[in-house]
Amino acid sequence: MNSIWRFLGLCSLLFLAACGGTLEPRNKNVVKLDPENDRVAWAVSAQQKEGTTWEVSFHAEIDDGWSVYSTQSYGDMGPWPSSFPFDSLAHANVAEGTDEVSDHTVDGHDPVFDMKVKKFKQNVDFKRLVDLAASEIPFSGTIEYMTCNDEMCLPPATVFWQCNADSGTFKLSTTPFDPSAFKVVGCSDGVYKLAGVDLDNPVVPGGKIHEKNSSLWMLFLLGFVGGLLALLTPCVFPMIPLTVSFFTKGSEDRARGLKNALIYGGFILLIYLLFSIPFHVLGSVNEEIFNEISTNPWLNIFFFVIFIVFAISFFGYFEITLPSSWVNRMDQNASKSGGMLGIFFMALTLALVSFSCTGPILGSLLAGALTADGGAWQLTAGMGGFGLALALPFALFAMFPQWLNSLPRSGSWLNTVKVVLGFVELALAIKFFSNADLVMNWGLMKRELFIGLWILVGIGLALYLFGVIRFPHDSPLKKLAPLRLGLGIVTVLFVAYLVPGMTNGAYRNLKLLSGFPPPLFYSYYHQQSECPPGLECHHDLEDGIAASKASGKPILVDNTGWACVNCRKMEETVWSEPEVLKLLQQNYVLVSLYVDDKRELAKEDQHIYISCRGQKKLIRTQGNRWATMQAETFGSVSQPLYVLLSPDGKLLTDPVGYTPDIEEYTGFLQRGVDAMKVLGNRAGL
Repeated sequence: MNSIWRFLGLCSLLFLAACGGTLEPRNKNVVKLDPENDRVAWAVSAQQKEGTTWEVSFHAEIDDGWSVYSTQSYGDMGPWPSSFPFDSLAHANVAEGTDEVSDHTVDGHDPVFDMKVKKFKQNVDFKRLVDLAASEIPFSGTIEYMTCNDEMCLPPATVFWQCNADSGTFKLSTTPFDPSAFKVVGCSDGVYKLAGVDLDNPVVPGGKIHEKNSSLWMLFLLGFVGGLLALLTPCVFPMIPLTVSFFTKGSEDRARGLKNALIYGGFILLIYLLFSIPFHVLGSVNEEIFNEISTNPWLNIFFFVIFIVFAISFFGYFEITLPSSWVNRMDQNASKSGGMLGIFFMALTLALVSFSCTGPILGSLLAGALTADGGAWQLTAGMGGFGLALALPFALFAMFPQWLNSLPRSGSWLNTVKVVLGFVELALAIKFFSNADLVMNWGLMKRELFIGLWILVGIGLALYLFGVIRFPHDSPLKKLAPLRLGLGIVTVLFVAYLVPGMTNGAYRNLKLLSGFPPPLFYSYYHQQSECPPGLECHHDLEDGIAASKASGKPILVDNTGWACVNCRKMEETVWSEPEVLKLLQQNYVLVSLYVDDKRELAKEDQHIYISCRGQKKLIRTQGNRWATMQAETFGSVSQPLYVLLSPDGKLLTDPVGYTPDIEEYTGFLQRGVDAMKVLGNRAGL
């Protein structure tokens, strides 16, 4: 849960500055940055204790009815603990521990988290000791806290603090701006907003980029398939006849029962759609947030661990369940409430009770849908498909109750479905670890290792389907059902298809899986190359411009990402085609800019960028640079995005995104060649 709180805390980001020449004891009035929404006002002060040791105090004034939690950790299901880390600075040595001083301490049961916690009401001081070797040099840190009342919690907030060098006082600010540590670059400087690119007037127009709804429909379809799979799990399937019978037989008349069953199905769909609403809010705050989330290495490692746990659970070694208090509370609400409200709580109870089976499938959908291309709408589409698939049986069987007699009986086949899904979860876990490895360039999971692990997962699945291995909840297998035998044969064929991917031969490009394994160049056979096979490339725009001017060839700006599935599909299924490869080799300077590259820039190159819309952003990594340039210059945050520029930076034709049609992409490249001829004619060349 703390990972979720940290994620939600992105939308509550604050900045607090404080420092001074020589620090002196100060008492500052508390300040709320957002008086309407904040429930806690903070003040920071420092007092010299002995020699070079200073005590920094973080004073909180808390609104009536609200609380701030202690620095103690309460685990994943507990509240977000308060913390006050200092930035790593050579002149500041911070002592361990935080003292908590308050006359309004509550140490007991918390109704929101249903556990014993330590929290503070009205006011509290958190104090930390720091040894400053040079007190005239600014130092800084953060405040991280959560505030709750007896019914709800606000998302955790992160508050940055630093000194005011002019007055030596502590002050509040809403922007992560540190003039003592970072230089400031603005839109007018032309670093990220390239002056020569006019998106409305390319040399040879090729048509504007249109948002392709096909990806949304595809995610809706995938979500629907995921919902159908969830229906076939032991947590959901037995509920269908029970629930339908409750509505059709427990009502005064059939029409009323049918109406209630339809409302019940509608509420199931609504509940899953509601899950996507917070992501729409986040997307409106920061359009790049979905890219940051999907490519965050630690979040991908988190998903890797979670999916391993999901797989082990599906294999039958333990059950993943939500706290029984949650389920019991929803069940009680459903019993007490009548009419529409009672039916809603029944639908919510189903969602909670079935979590052990639907959670891993939903987790796969959540992790796969949070990309820059489509953002929250992709998640909404997937959740809508999932919820519709779960809701349909309850409505259809209520309309045609005689169909219930045709349902297969619950049995061991339900467990077989769970185990098969467990193997799928293992394969997805490998993919998430690969994402983290790619964006961090650790080199731990090259392409051949990835494929080798998938082969092992496939072999394990085949052995299970053929009855060679069993798991705890499996019944003895007397004979192979035709469906199970057929699925086993398909699995064996899939494993056979994977084997050439382990080699360096002509068939190593597994085009059907393009985008899932690491790229072809991320290989034990090609350790020095970071370019698609057969191509030379640059990873810095300035280097690419210099090469373009020297050769006279135009530039293909490849806005890509290490964890971008569609980017790999383009490289391995379109760029590898002879006519496309020839055009790229002979006519273009390729510049591949990875927007999710987490490698940090040199300290002197890190800076604050003020966008053309007035937003402030810290440029700390290579990926920050290229993601910002793509958004500012080309007006897009989706990858891949292909842009053709002349050596002097003019836009040759309209940019294109994911273009799997070879003829269409060839036409795009040819327009760039034609545009160079137009420019040559204009210049009299």
